[in-house]
Amino acid sequence: MTKSLALKVHDDAPAAAPASARIKLSGVPDDRAMLRAAAELTRDLHAPNPRIYWTDMLLSAGIGYAALAATIFAPSALLAVLAGAVAVLALYRASLFIHELTHVKHALLPNFRLGWNLLVGIPILVPSFTYEGVHNLHHARTRYGTVEDPEYLPLALMKPWTLPVFLLAAVLMPVAMLVRFAVLAPLSAVFPKLRRVVVAKYSGLKINPAFERRAPEGELRTQWFWQELGASVFSIALLALLATGVIPLRDFGIYLAVIAGVAVINQVRTLVAHLWENDGEPLTVTAQYLDSVNVPTPGFFAYLWAPIGLRYHALHHLLPSLPYHALNEAHRRLSDALEEASAYHKANYPTLRGLMHRLAASTMGAR
Repeated sequence: MTKSLALKVHDDAPAAAPASARIKLSGVPDDRAMLRAAAELTRDLHAPNPRIYWTDMLLSAGIGYAALAATIFAPSALLAVLAGAVAVLALYRASLFIHELTHVKHALLPNFRLGWNLLVGIPILVPSFTYEGVHNLHHARTRYGTVEDPEYLPLALMKPWTLPVFLLAAVLMPVAMLVRFAVLAPLSAVFPKLRRVVVAKYSGLKINPAFERRAPEGELRTQWFWQELGASVFSIALLALLATGVIPLRDFGIYLAVIAGVAVINQVRTLVAHLWENDGEPLTVTAQYLDSVNVPTPGFFAYLWAPIGLRYHALHHLLPSLPYHALNEAHRRLSDALEEASAYHKANYPTLRGLMHRLAASTMGAR
């Protein structure tokens, strides 16, 4: 596709801004040419490929668990560290299929949710019910960036200590999830008042502490029951084996450290998924896009910290149902078809480090 096919940008498209400049998001009108092109140029890309999904997930999980075992049985500290790094990266990739599960039509990927939960979600203590029913609210047109968005805080407008606390929460995540499933889940089955608190406060992967989740309904309620039961049985059994000495404390610590590593990398990736510059006002789709981030420059490092298509996070906000394996082609088509003045090109950034520097600089200015 060449520039001769470029679509004319609507007059209300936002003007270009330096990559480091803060964008005034509220009041940004929709770039109708971009939205039209996103819909029209990707109509043939929306079907998920089951072979790609299953192969990628199974290989990632298999490598991750093999590397975890190698970490535990490594004959030297150096080999343990190297194997541990592989375990973290592979299980991180496997874990990110939870994001796909919230958007894909499950009829097009039969049994994938079940397989992912059994092989990945429950063993790493994040069954998919903790994300399904939560993440979709982040994509709701009237919720994004507001106090009703479970996955948004105006981090760029907050104090500098916010970022270290944000990362510390990821380090503590495995212990918190063990308590959630091994202690709170069984107790809340007996005490209804506690159950309401557990559902509202401790049953969703969120970053907005003010968000309270509603009780599940329909199919999600059934999925929630079985997944929570599985995670509770797994967590209780794990702690029982630890208490009886079947699992050595060292091995248990390695398991927790690997899961914490997965959580920390994901938290860093979350920090650069958006610019976090909205002050709580409802935004147009284009403004939401401009507050989100693409890092399209190819490179080995980008594939490690933002796998499963997450380096195209802004594009994902334009086309949430597009499967991860289609995002690169969708980006190529839109980049070729849309003129330089289009808002589409304003959400592309070159590096992770530059985005982290921008966010840190913004928080320093908020002191």
